[in-house]
Amino acid sequence: MEIFLMFLKAFVVGGAICTIAQLLINYTKITSGKILVTFLLAGVVLQAFGLYQYLVDFAGAGATVPISGFGYLLAQGAIKGAKESLFKAITGGITAAGAGITAAIVFGYVFAVIFRVRSKKN
Repeated sequence: MEIFLMFLKAFVVGGAICTIAQLLINYTKITSGKILVTFLLAGVVLQAFGLYQYLVDFAGAGATVPISGFGYLLAQGAIKGAKESLFKAITGGITAAGAGITAAIVFGYVFAVIFRVRSKKN
């Protein structure tokens, strides 16, 4: 039963984040790119104030998988790096997110090799 509750919390929080983004797409003239950047920066700002960690502790992957979770990860790495030196404060975010960035590049390359790109015909 505990694992069901964990999945439910992740689904509700992740779904709420995605629902907010979808509402912004449907009812405003804000472009998808601007919404993406806004959510990324929201994750950074919330983690800078220590608030996003509470959401991660509560929802787990429901909070870390959306793009705001990537902002959280970048801020967390920069904060940890800042405790050591200025250089590590600058590079800490990329170091913390390195595995995810590498996976995105590798999988993007693999799928680009496997599948042929075709333009859509209207």
